[in-house]
Amino acid sequence: MRVIARLDVKNEWVIKGIQMEGLRKVGEPVELARAYYEAGVHEIIFMDAVASLYDRNTLFHIIEAACESVFIPIVIGGGLRSLEDVSSALMAGADKVAINTAAVHNLSLISQVAGRFGSQCIVGSIEAKRQNDGSWQAYVDNGREPTGLDVLEWVRELEAAGVGEILLTSVDQDGTKRGFDVDLFAAVNEITSRPLILSGGYGDPDHLQALSSTGQLPNAIAVGSVLHYNKATPSDLISLADGLERMAIAA
Repeated sequence: MRVIARLDVKNEWVIKGIQMEGLRKVGEPVELARAYYEAGVHEIIFMDAVASLYDRNTLFHIIEAACESVFIPIVIGGGLRSLEDVSSALMAGADKVAINTAAVHNLSLISQVAGRFGSQCIVGSIEAKRQNDGSWQAYVDNGREPTGLDVLEWVRELEAAGVGEILLTSVDQDGTKRGFDVDLFAAVNEITSRPLILSGGYGDPDHLQALSSTGQLPNAIAVGSVLHYNKATPSDLISLADGLERMAIAA
């Protein structure tokens, strides 16, 4: 299970909030990326938190700077709406792109990107919010705008279109440090054959233990708050993940 540092960026700063609201500055993106890389994380995700305001991704120069000292896979997301945008992201140094809004508006973009660059570089990003009936709806614009898409059906459509991985973020749990949405993870994990990156809610080791109680573990967890606020180190998380995997194999 990979441990991924998630850096949400707004106006040249890494920011973090609760349920994607009440955002506050927590550091400079290249400095944090370098620190997390040196501390042992397996990957880094840079997400443009204000891409919808500018209708484009504004992080390419940050990715270029980070690649001078960070030598692990880098994922960039937010505001990537065309083959040209994806090409620019990869040219800037990203290894993968995370696509959410553009896929909702034009699912064929996923197939186009897969055809040109390969599925291995496409991460289907889903912002999931629980509904009153217990289902989950996919959202865009940092969890503010509903799409009308059922998350489980949307996962199937993204997989059929050619995504290589799924980044599943629980809007309800994001930044709360109250634990992952275990039911959401179990439901999505059951229907997808793609590697699943789980994001939103990690706060302490019990939260990974709760995931393992489903009988499965995600392929990766993407964490922000616990790293930004020094509640856990990458080595803590990696050791915990390794221990849970060994237990699963033994079982």
